[in-house]
Amino acid sequence: QVQLVESGGGLVQAGGSLRLSCSCAASGRTFSSGGMGWFRQAPGKEREFVALIGWNGGATFYADTVTGRFTISRDNAKNTVYLQMNSLKPEDTAVYYCAARTRYFSGSYVYPPDYDYWGQGTQVTVSS
Repeated sequence: QVQLVESGGGLVQAGGSLRLSCSCAASGRTFSSGGMGWFRQAPGKEREFVALIGWNGGATFYADTVTGRFTISRDNAKNTVYLQMNSLKPEDTAVYYCAARTRYFSGSYVYPPDYDYWGQGTQVTVSS
């Protein structure tokens, strides 16, 4: 069983920054393979991909809407993944979820079914 806990959400003005964290815990395993993704879901909209990172090697991939503004990173020793969000816009307002893929990780996994475990989400609100 894998448990994911997000933190770091909040209210920020447009142009501001937030850093989200996703702490990963699993009995009897370490996160040396697979990878993590960040998704978001705004009211009335489908859950959409934001960014991903592999645990082994750290390859990253971003949605076009956040490229150049958001940065995903990981700390393998802490089993934690981060999402640094800069130059935030009102359209970034959503619940942000982290997700874990424990299978092979060698491509661009941008759909929710590509992931095996999910956190509970953290609200990010950007005011104009």
